[in-house]
Amino acid sequence: MSIQFSDTTTYKGLVQLYEQEIGANLGDVSGSTTKLKQFTADTNIAFDSFLNIALKADGGWQFDDTNHTDFPERTMTLTSGTRRYALTSFTADAGSNLMLEIYKLFIKNPAGVYVEIDPVDVQTSDPYATESFTDGQARSGTPYRYDKTGNYIDLDPVPNYTQSAGIKVLINREASYFASSDTTKKAGVPGIFHHYFYLHPAREYARRKSLPNYNLIALEVAKLEIEIQKYFSHRAEDERHVITGKRINYI
Repeated sequence: MSIQFSDTTTYKGLVQLYEQEIGANLGDVSGSTTKLKQFTADTNIAFDSFLNIALKADGGWQFDDTNHTDFPERTMTLTSGTRRYALTSFTADAGSNLMLEIYKLFIKNPAGVYVEIDPVDVQTSDPYATESFTDGQARSGTPYRYDKTGNYIDLDPVPNYTQSAGIKVLINREASYFASSDTTKKAGVPGIFHHYFYLHPAREYARRKSLPNYNLIALEVAKLEIEIQKYFSHRAEDERHVITGKRINYI
């Protein structure tokens, strides 16, 4: 069942279900600006927890909050003579959500065609294979690999041409979070998990207040987190899974 953020008519919103879960009177949270903001903050923390579980469990069908209105990719101008690019310089998505991970990176070649390039790790790779990143020679051409360090990516070789939107990354990103003024908005996740967004805050409230029902709510949250993990690890049912034998080298 999908659950909207607040529903003071039928009392089936996240706010109202939370009020019941913690033993408050209906309206105690929805009718208090301060308490409603506190609940909203706790709900968004629950969203971060949900994302952490879902993204780790993701298989071939990557999770993205369905409230996002654009595709999870970002672009940046590829500039001649520039090796290093700040991740913060990529175009923001419609909600200015933070980028969490990079799945793939593409470079638009001189012909204007996007080509996937390979990731390397300058810190751990063979120094002789990656010395062109650090030897100061600025070898130029069409980049075919990249290194990620901190908030930057370095391209190799250094591009010798400029292309608008010449760097494209496929990413995962933050959720579309709730605001305390929301009413009909729903979490952009499968409806079967919407009760996580009032149970998780209720658990934290019970913990902070040392309520006797803390263990019971914590158990329900733990069960839900197991189900979330299972769901996202198995939802790409349209993909074929091939079993291969393990190779054994004999001496």
